[in-house]
Amino acid sequence: MSVVGFDFGNESCIVAVARQRGIDVVLNDESKRETPAIVSFGDKQRFIGTAGAASIMMNIKNSVSQVKRLIGRKFSDPGLQKDLQSLPFSVTEGPDGFPLVHVRYLGELKTFTPTQLLGMLFSNLKGIAETNLNAAVVDCCIGIPVYFTDLQRRAVLDAATIAGLHPLRLIHETTATALAYGIYKTDLPENDQLNVAFVDIGHASMQVCIAGFKKGQLKVLAHSSDQSLGGRDFDEVLFHHFAAKFKDEYKIDVYQNARACLRLRTACEKLKKVLSANPVAPLNIECLMDEKDVKGIIKREEFEQISIPILERVKGPLEQALAEAGLTVENIHVVEVVGSGSRVPAIIKILTDFFKKEPRRTMNASECVARGSALQCAILSPTFKVREFQVNEHFPFSIALSWKGAASDSQNGALDNQQSTVVFPKGNPIPSVKALTFYRSGTFSVDVHYTDSDQQGKISTYTIGPFQSSKGGRSKVKVKVRLNLHGIVSVESATLLEEEDVDIPVTKEQPAKMETDEAPADAAAPPSSNENDVNMQDAKGTTDAGAENGSAESGEQSVQMETDSKVEAPKKKVKKTNIPVVELIYGGLAAADVQKAVEKEFEMALQDRVMEETKEKKNAVEAYVYEMRNKLHDKYQDFVTESQREELSGKLQEVEDWLYEDGEDETKGVYIAKLEELKKQGDPIEERYKEHMERGSVIDQLVYCINSYREAAMSADAKFDHIDISEKQKVLNECVEAEAWLREKKQHQDSLPKHATPALYSADVRKKAEALDRFCRPIMTKPKPAAPETPPPAPQGSEQQQGDASAASNASASPNRKAGDETEVSSASTEPMETEKPEHTSGA
Repeated sequence: MSVVGFDFGNESCIVAVARQRGIDVVLNDESKRETPAIVSFGDKQRFIGTAGAASIMMNIKNSVSQVKRLIGRKFSDPGLQKDLQSLPFSVTEGPDGFPLVHVRYLGELKTFTPTQLLGMLFSNLKGIAETNLNAAVVDCCIGIPVYFTDLQRRAVLDAATIAGLHPLRLIHETTATALAYGIYKTDLPENDQLNVAFVDIGHASMQVCIAGFKKGQLKVLAHSSDQSLGGRDFDEVLFHHFAAKFKDEYKIDVYQNARACLRLRTACEKLKKVLSANPVAPLNIECLMDEKDVKGIIKREEFEQISIPILERVKGPLEQALAEAGLTVENIHVVEVVGSGSRVPAIIKILTDFFKKEPRRTMNASECVARGSALQCAILSPTFKVREFQVNEHFPFSIALSWKGAASDSQNGALDNQQSTVVFPKGNPIPSVKALTFYRSGTFSVDVHYTDSDQQGKISTYTIGPFQSSKGGRSKVKVKVRLNLHGIVSVESATLLEEEDVDIPVTKEQPAKMETDEAPADAAAPPSSNENDVNMQDAKGTTDAGAENGSAESGEQSVQMETDSKVEAPKKKVKKTNIPVVELIYGGLAAADVQKAVEKEFEMALQDRVMEETKEKKNAVEAYVYEMRNKLHDKYQDFVTESQREELSGKLQEVEDWLYEDGEDETKGVYIAKLEELKKQGDPIEERYKEHMERGSVIDQLVYCINSYREAAMSADAKFDHIDISEKQKVLNECVEAEAWLREKKQHQDSLPKHATPALYSADVRKKAEALDRFCRPIMTKPKPAAPETPPPAPQGSEQQQGDASAASNASASPNRKAGDETEVSSASTEPMETEKPEHTSGA
C-alpha cells in the first residue's frame, strides 16, 4: 500500500513519500525537489513538469500553467477573468459555463477541461513517486487550499481518478502544515493549549490557520484566506513597473508580445528573490523585443512603495482568523511562516508588528504541505505505525439544506415557501454526520447550498423517492447528511420509518406531540422561524448519534436511537425501508464523463510513451554512429581490415545523413531496423576486441585452476592422506587433459591476426575451467572418515576379562579369513584396532 503526499501548487508541485525512517521529499527526473505545474502540448506528444517548463519558451500558446486557478470555477467568475488576462494560452467558456482550454495537439486544435489538465499533472507526479518507490502508487493524500469549494474538491477527486489515484483524504494545506509541525513536537503541554498561527503565503493565495496543540492532538481553531494575494502579485507589480519603464525608454510595448511578457515576468520573479536578500537589484534582458536589450534597476524601498496596495491586504486574513478563533494577539504563542511568497521582508515586518513577536521559520517553507499530506496518509494507512496524534479539522464554510413544501400541501402558497436550515455551521468538525427528519407523502427534493456571502450558489440537489406509506398520508423520513474527510457534503441515505403494532393507550398523545413538534416541516403555512428552530433541534438531537455511528456508516442505528428516546412503549415496532436518493451536482462531472477522461488520459499517456521510446531508439542509432566511427580509428584499429573499415565508415556516414534528412521523423521500428543493420557489421569487430581484452584473464584463471588441483593431488600433506591414490590420479589426468586443450587452442589463436575470427573464445575457456572444477572439487575436498569413539573404561576387572575373552573368541572364530577381508571388516571399527590387528597377525 502506497503512502504518498502530493502538494500541487499554482507554480510547482512536490511529492513526499513515507519510508521506514520517516518522510522524504522525492526527486524528479532532473533530480529536483520541485516539479513545475506545466503541461505543454506538442505536435507528437505532451511535455509535463520539467519537460514542459523546458519547452514553454518555444511553445508558449500551447503550454498550460496555473491550472490550480482554473479548476472548479465558473468562466464568469471575476477572479478567474482577472487571472486569464495574464495567461498566454486561449481559454473560452464551455457549454456548461466552465472554462475550456484550447491548444494545438497532434497537429489538431483540441480542448481540455481544467480537471483533465490537473489529471495530467497528477499522472506525472504519480510517475515520480512510482520511480522512487519502485512500486505502484494508488493511495495518497492531496493538499488543497482551505478556500476550495465543494465543486473544486470534487474536481480534484475527479482529476485524481483520471490519473489512477485514490485519495484517502483531501487535507487542507494549512492543516497539513500544522500536522507536520506538531507531530514531531515532544514538549507539547498536556493540559494548557499551545496556540500557533500558521501564515502560508504561496504563489497565488494567502491562508492563515490558528491551531491549538496539546500532547498527542491538534485542533484547528480558525481558518481564513485571501484567494488572490500571493507571490505572483508582487511579480505582477514589478512586471507592470518595468513594462511602463521600457515603453518610455526603449519604445517597446511588451504587452503586444507573449514571449516578451513571459521573459519579463520570469526576470521579475528572479528580481523579487534578489530583493529579498539585497537592498538593490538589477534587471538585464537580452533581445527582449524588437532585437533590443533592456536593463533597469530598482531598490527595495521603491519595490515596497509600489507594493503598498498588496501589503495593505495582509492584515485582513490575520484579523479574521483571530476573530473566528476568539483569541487575542497575546494568546498566540508562536507564529510560523511558510510558503514561497513569505520571503518578502515587508510581509515579515507586517506580521511582526501585528503579532508583536518575530515569526519563525523552523519549517521548510516549500515542502511542509507535502510532508504533512504524507504524514496524514501514513496515519490513515495500515502500512506504517505512526505516533498517536489526533487531528481535529475545522470546516471553513457554512452549509445549509433547503426544501419546498410537498405537492399535497401546496394550498395557501406553501409550495413556493422555501425553507432551510444550517446543517453544518462554519467551524463544524470534519468528518461529521447529521440526520434530519421530514414528514412527506411522496417524492421530495432538498438543495445543498452555502450560506456565506462570498460563496453563493447551490452545491447540489438530491431527489429522495419514490416511496409510499403503507398507511397512506404523510410518513416519517429520516435523511442522513454526511460531511466527509474531503470536506464534501452529500445526502448519504434516506430511510422511511413506519410504526406497526401501535399500543393505543400509550401512543395516543405521542402522535400529537410529533405532529406538533416536527410536522411544521411540511405544514401548510408554518412560521419560518419555527421551521428553522424545529429542524435545528431535530438535527441537534440526532447529531450525537450520527457522529457516534458515522464510522460504521449506520443510518439505521441513529434513527433507532432517536425512536427509543421519544417512544416509551416497549411493544412499538418501527419498520425501516431504504428510499432511493438521486444526486445532481451542479458543475460536477458525471461518472460516464470521468470514465471517458480516464480513457483519454490513457491514450495520451500511451502516445507519450511511444514517442519517448522512439526518441530513445533514434538517439541509440545516433550514438552508435558517432561511437563506432571513433573506435574504428582508435580501439578497433587492429581488429578490422582496411576494406572492412572503409565499408563500415561509408555505411555510418550514410545513416548519419539519413538521420538528419529523411530519418528525422520515423517510427520506432525503422530506427530499430537501422541499428540492427549497422550492428551486423559492427558487432563482429566489437566481439574480436572484447575477446582479445578478456582472453588473457580467463586463461590465467584456468591455468591457476589446473595448477591448484595438480599441486593438491601430488601433495604429501596429511590432510589429503585419506584420498585414494587412484582418485588422485584421475585428478592429475584431468589437469593434463585441460592443459593440453588450452595449449593447442592458444597456439592456434596466437597464429591468427587480430582481425581474424577468434579460434579461442573466453566463454569456452570459462566452460573448461568450470568443468575441471566440477570434476576435481568433489574428490579433493572429500571429508575425512569420522573420528573413532573411545570405549568407556570397564568399571570391574571381571567385566574387563570377560570382554577380552570375548574379543579373543571373535578373533579366532575365522582363522582362514584373508588379509583383504580383515581390512574390510575392520574398516568399520576404530583406527587403533585397524592398525593393531595386522601387527598381531604378522607376529603370530
